[in-house]
Formats: sequence, structure tokens, C-alpha cells
Amino acid sequence: MNRNELIAGVAQKAGIPRGQAEKVIDALGDVVTEAVQRGDKVSLTGLLSIERVLRAPRTGRNPQTGEPLNIPAGYSVRLSCGSRLKAAARGDLRTVR
Repeated sequence: MNRNELIAGVAQKAGIPRGQAEKVIDALGDVVTEAVQRGDKVSLTGLLSIERVLRAPRTGRNPQTGEPLNIPAGYSVRLSCGSRLKAAARGDLRTVR
């Protein structure tokens, strides 16, 4: 599903105009991005959770030369699936709304 399909689906499910749905999707993206940037965890119960995590420094290898190199610590994002999303992936429609 691409962005346009997501906007169309939200507009249809919510019974709102497409332009309004696009604003909602844009606002959701902005709010989630700002929360992750601050280090806050975003939870949509049953669907997913998103959080910023610190990755420890580690040693890697240059794939061309095989030479070891130090990779500094940094931040990454962890996404965790909720129960409704897992049930949908299994095809268990009884537990999906």
C-alpha cells in the first residue's frame, strides 16, 4: 500500500474528504517524528509501538577490504507489532476488529 492508497483508505473508512484524510496522515507523521526525536515512545495499542533506541558502539568490517572499523554509538528506531497486527498477519480474522 502506498501513500495515495493509504489516504484513500483512511478517507473511506472515516467518511471524510480525501484532502482532510491527507492532512490527518501528514499530521500523524509529524507528531510521531517529533515524539521519536524527543525520545518518547509512541504506542497505538493493539497496532504498533515506535521508540528511539540507543545502539552501542561496535566494530564492523569494510566489505571491500575486510579491514575492521569502529562504528560509533547512535540512535535507531524500533517498531513493535501489536496483537491486532500480528493476528492480521496470521490471517486470524476473529481477533482483528
